[in-house]
Amino acid sequence: MGISQYIKEIGRGKDCARSLSREQATDLFGQVLDGTVTDLEVGGFCLAMRIKGETPTEMAGFMDATAARIDALPASDRPLVVLPSYNGARKLPVLTPLLALLLAREGLPVLLHGTATEATRVVVPDVLRALDLAPLATVRKIADGEVAYASTELLCPGLKRLLDVRRVVGLRNPAHSLVKLMTPTAGPSLVVSSYTHPEYAISMGATFTLMKSHAMLLRGTEGEVVADPRRMPQMTAFLHGEPTVVQEQQAGPLVAVPELPKEIDAETTAGYIRDVMAGRKPVPHPIARQVAHLVHLTNQIGAIEAQAA
Repeated sequence: MGISQYIKEIGRGKDCARSLSREQATDLFGQVLDGTVTDLEVGGFCLAMRIKGETPTEMAGFMDATAARIDALPASDRPLVVLPSYNGARKLPVLTPLLALLLAREGLPVLLHGTATEATRVVVPDVLRALDLAPLATVRKIADGEVAYASTELLCPGLKRLLDVRRVVGLRNPAHSLVKLMTPTAGPSLVVSSYTHPEYAISMGATFTLMKSHAMLLRGTEGEVVADPRRMPQMTAFLHGEPTVVQEQQAGPLVAVPELPKEIDAETTAGYIRDVMAGRKPVPHPIARQVAHLVHLTNQIGAIEAQAA
């Protein structure tokens, strides 16, 4: 069906818009990713979905369309830990690379993926560059104990184009949620996802359940998937879509605050990460707990996959 017919369904306003079936959402999003529609139609789709809000069923369809078009990484030997990074740092140092390196030190293959969506923030690729970690030039298998970064355009150029619409219209669209949910690999994986507003925790969790995903969901640090180093967030694990709270949120006032860099630029953040990895500074407790939970979850996924085989 042509995109104009879909826009008629989803563009009737917040109270009158009709939700799409999973098959319809797959068809619609596929047209958007393939670039077979005009810029005006893409803008209409983005604005209509922003007003209506996507349902878990629609998001599942969007993910189906993306999975059919993404250049997926080959399966790793152990379940691949996927860390989407699309926000960066505004007030706190962006410690997603620290989370990735700590997981790799535990012998896990780790994929960071993302693109800059806001020009005013310090982003993960800048910190990785300061750590002498170059981005992937081609899609390939990630080795156990390796950290790799893939840009969104390497994985799916159509998805990168859709993310860039925000620079024009100033509003997020379904792609900004999708990139935090997708699994860009052909093998078993554990997606670490974050939300900034509580309503997204509900919709993202429902999507993980519908997709029968292996995932961890937590309130992010300025939108990043790493635990806030100052206060323990709630962490919910999903195995085959079944949710379990594996870490309760810290309540009450802060007893102690970890020593973090006062500056958040890439070089200072990289220096702090080097100090932590070398043992000169302690791993912030919430991040250490997050690492422990993720290692345990990957072991569970590995056992599940071994039984299925």
